[in-house]
Amino acid sequence: MSFWRSFKKFALRGNAMDLAVGVVVGGAFGKIVTSLVNDVLLPPLGLLLGRVDFSNLFLVLGPGSYATLAEAKKAGVPVLAYGSFMSSILDFIIIALSIFMVLKWLEKVRLLPSLAVPQEDPPPTRSERLLEEIRNELRDRGRS
Repeated sequence: MSFWRSFKKFALRGNAMDLAVGVVVGGAFGKIVTSLVNDVLLPPLGLLLGRVDFSNLFLVLGPGSYATLAEAKKAGVPVLAYGSFMSSILDFIIIALSIFMVLKWLEKVRLLPSLAVPQEDPPPTRSERLLEEIRNELRDRGRS
């Protein structure tokens, strides 16, 4: 089979397409959560904590002092931008919580009797078959 034909077969498989859709939707969801954190959650939290601007929380690791993170970065001074880090942690927590809630919901939906797929018993293993033959043999010997 040619390289391109093999690649086309791989790329158009259901799993690859599902993964591609998941990555695109996940990227868009990440942007929404980042906006939620930076534009909706952190401003009121900063207000409650005494007008703290989380995006401007930083520690200068080099010489001088700077009023804003942008000024320090423009000057090329190394900074520890812990406000941005805190925003990223909050992003992660919200995304993880959202995914957890969706998975829990999907788990509940699967447990509904009307939607449940009947599970067949797996075929017996070789050991189980041999054990059953031995039991049958012993039972037959006990009868004679």
